Amino acid sequence: MSYQDVRAFLRQNGLAGREMLLKDSIDTVEHAVAAIGCREAGQIMKSLSFLTDGGPVMVCMAGDARISNPKYKAYFHQKASMIPFDQVEALTGHAPGGVCPFGLKEGVKVYLDVSLRRYDKVYSAGGDDHSAIPFSPDELDRYVKPVAWIDVCKDWRGLPSR
Repeated sequence: MSYQDVRAFLRQNGLAGREMLLKDSIDTVEHAVAAIGCREAGQIMKSLSFLTDGGPVMVCMAGDARISNPKYKAYFHQKASMIPFDQVEALTGHAPGGVCPFGLKEGVKVYLDVSLRRYDKVYSAGGDDHSAIPFSPDELDRYVKPVAWIDVCKDWRGLPSR
């Protein structure tokens, strides 16, 4: 049902028709780059789900970034613990490969990592592994309504090549 939840979210926010329906799967960053045809892996927004003492959280980051355990622990005051693969859909509302910060189950807190801000446009999954949605960082802020923009990633490059 999550693709329908995301489409409903887009309609409710005046964004109907923005989603891209793709022939190929976007279940990994590499597959998403190929299916969407963007220039860089960083333009693919990864949405990783973690278990915290306060419940599930989602950290959305650039596709070329990885969680920095020391930064994560400094921000959340506990070690990063990803939601097990077989529990992702039950806790977030989206199956792995289509996880995005829209149409989530109630109570999932969303954070956006600063690694996304270096791009004019990034591509989020759209609720399944064959749909994507383009957003600017300002639009992500407006529509995701994150708890905060945070800096918990490593290994991403500075400015994108243009």
